[in-house]
Amino acid sequence: MGMEKIMFKPEGIYVAMLTPFGQDGRIHEKEMRRIVDFQIEHGVDGLFPVSSVGESIHMTREDKVTLMEMVHDQAKGRVPVTPGVGSSYPEESIFLAKKAREIGCDAVVVAPPHFFPLSQNMIEKYFETIIDAVDIPVILYNIPLFTQPLGYDLVKRLARRPNVVGMKDSSGSMVDFLHFMDKIRLAEEEMNFLTGREEMLLPCLMMGGKGCMTASSGILPEVMVEIYQCFLSGDYETAKKRQFSILAAIRSMFDLPFPLGFKVAMEMRGFDMGPPKQPLSDADQSQFKTMKDRIQKSLQPIIEEIRQ
Repeated sequence: MGMEKIMFKPEGIYVAMLTPFGQDGRIHEKEMRRIVDFQIEHGVDGLFPVSSVGESIHMTREDKVTLMEMVHDQAKGRVPVTPGVGSSYPEESIFLAKKAREIGCDAVVVAPPHFFPLSQNMIEKYFETIIDAVDIPVILYNIPLFTQPLGYDLVKRLARRPNVVGMKDSSGSMVDFLHFMDKIRLAEEEMNFLTGREEMLLPCLMMGGKGCMTASSGILPEVMVEIYQCFLSGDYETAKKRQFSILAAIRSMFDLPFPLGFKVAMEMRGFDMGPPKQPLSDADQSQFKTMKDRIQKSLQPIIEEIRQ
């Protein structure tokens, strides 16, 4: 694109935003706007709508653009908005990225294509096609749970492009996180690395990561922001205590089919997240109630402490 390295870089506590849906299956705008205000008012540094945990896989193109517009409008410039534009083919991601730029979003998050298994060379070409076609900062997204994992050298090569400014790594592997950073360090490139796993916020910060992009940043923003602020001020003992305090709750959220556990937790913060987008069987309904009780039990002490 012939430009100098774009200045915007993601840093701090970003929310991978959950999406509330109404009984009609459409995005619940009133609740979505309430969620934006709640998260910003509790100190988060950025918002990532149209996310994996936000069930973007169940959204139409129109829904995705509407959600971008909704979140950007409600944020009112208070924090950066970096929507996801992932797809199974580059033309769709390019369309969404251009829409994000028109809306005024600060960057876009791009994951590898889903469904078909691809070689690293094909994944690299996919990213190159999108990155070179858009005039907006790009945050790479490594999410091996749902897509092909990104290789260290692939990320290093993509980092040479001036509009690649960061990466969200949801591998859950500290080994991978460190190797990604080291490859960029040795290549003398510049990009910020954020973890996509809330359990790893403090360890990643200690090793040079710049923050996180996680669902829990929106469910428990008070705790996630406190971990980050304690790290910045050098109060590592408090940061460590807060990091451990959320682990049981995170485990319980993952006990339900993703992302139902996180939506249950968000409802405990006072938001109507609506019915599941994926219908539940009778057996799942029974398990859902048991797991919901477990999530509520693990979260309640944290919420009570926050309110004190």
